[in-house]
Amino acid sequence: MSDQNEYTTAPSPLSPDQERLWAIAVHAFGVIFEFFAPLLGYLLLKDRGPFIKHHVTESLNFGITMILLYVVLAVSIVGWLFFWVPPIIWTVMRIYAAYRASLGEYFRYPLIVRLIRA
Repeated sequence: MSDQNEYTTAPSPLSPDQERLWAIAVHAFGVIFEFFAPLLGYLLLKDRGPFIKHHVTESLNFGITMILLYVVLAVSIVGWLFFWVPPIIWTVMRIYAAYRASLGEYFRYPLIVRLIRA
């Protein structure tokens, strides 16, 4: 009996242009779907190449950091006054990350909690 499952296949690697396109898409869709787009990108694309793995990991870590920031703001009384800040931060940073991915650069978000390792 074989140890391999005949119904599963290893994901084929993406070309550099496809990796760059998907990295841009994950960052861009992260503006609207803050946590879910990077999570789906991580689950579906992490094994398709080093460039896309780096970007989906960074995007997911940024999404987790933004959720943690919202939890901290929600718990503190003064934090309710600053609930408008995270959407501005994530919109600007995600657009900038998508731009850097379009240039083919390995972008790292500053000041984030990196819970998921590449």
